[in-house]
Amino acid sequence: MTAGSSNTRRPAEAGHHDDVSIRVGISACLLGEEVRFDGGHKRDLFLTEEFGRFVEWVPVCPEVEAGFGTPREAMHLRRSKGELRLVTVKTDRDVTAPMERLIGRRIPALDAAGLSGYVLKKNSPSCGLERVKVYDRNGALSSEKGRGLYADALISRFPLLPVEEEGRLSDPRLRENFVERVFAYSRLQVLFRGRWGARSLVQFHTAHKLILMAHSPDAYRRLGALVAAPQQLSRADLQQRYAHEFMRALAVIATPRRHANVLQHMAGYFKERLDRESKAELQSTIEDYRRGLLPLIVPMTLLRHYVRVHGVEYLAGQLYLQPHPKELMLRNHA
Repeated sequence: MTAGSSNTRRPAEAGHHDDVSIRVGISACLLGEEVRFDGGHKRDLFLTEEFGRFVEWVPVCPEVEAGFGTPREAMHLRRSKGELRLVTVKTDRDVTAPMERLIGRRIPALDAAGLSGYVLKKNSPSCGLERVKVYDRNGALSSEKGRGLYADALISRFPLLPVEEEGRLSDPRLRENFVERVFAYSRLQVLFRGRWGARSLVQFHTAHKLILMAHSPDAYRRLGALVAAPQQLSRADLQQRYAHEFMRALAVIATPRRHANVLQHMAGYFKERLDRESKAELQSTIEDYRRGLLPLIVPMTLLRHYVRVHGVEYLAGQLYLQPHPKELMLRNHA
């Protein structure tokens, strides 16, 4: 293929599929719904103004849907006879049963929603993902940290689903990782909902190779072995194993060192294509990124330019070049 050819493949627009809406569950208060115990909300600007442009929200407030009303008495988690219970703070009422009934209805119903991710409200006794305060049977704060009852049931029912708390999304790396997982999981769902076979799995895996290398080189090798010998497993087992390994790999935070290794791998495709000055500039840019002097978007932009100009088809098909919408500017801070 000649340089600058119009036939050069471009990276797929991250997460966009024909007739597919990326649906993400969310604690309703984060969208500005006044469902908090005090009648207020916790509207999150990144979620509503930025990320929300690219996904369809599926809002849930477990406490309202359980019938507790708004406003309502504050609740907390209490350890009693080895179990975590949901108990009101002032009147000391155990309201675990109605929450469990809501969970029994709501969590299975989310199957039909086809979620690709979920954002939970931190510290909530129903929605908190981790570090939720737990009290002892006498009502005194204990050293134990728990998980909200609804959040725990959600994780148990959907172990592969990307789930995060809104508080942690203020960290640029955690934010980028969560958004990347949401779009990747959506693509994975599209693959396995269709009439997939060994060939389509290979195509999917090939497009995600550099993403996997940036997150977990070990998982990259394990997944490659699965794809290379699909006949060793039944169709159902292959799907389960691949999906599990794939999502577990992406849950590992991609560090600057691993990103730099991937960038160097990509740079290797241009050894015979670039002049000495251009190669030196590319190497310098990658090294400055590795040292924390530049954001990831800088070497990525330079490499994207070379991929386009020199028509490197393999790299053009790599979703690593654009794993999520560029408008989110997540790599401007990574």
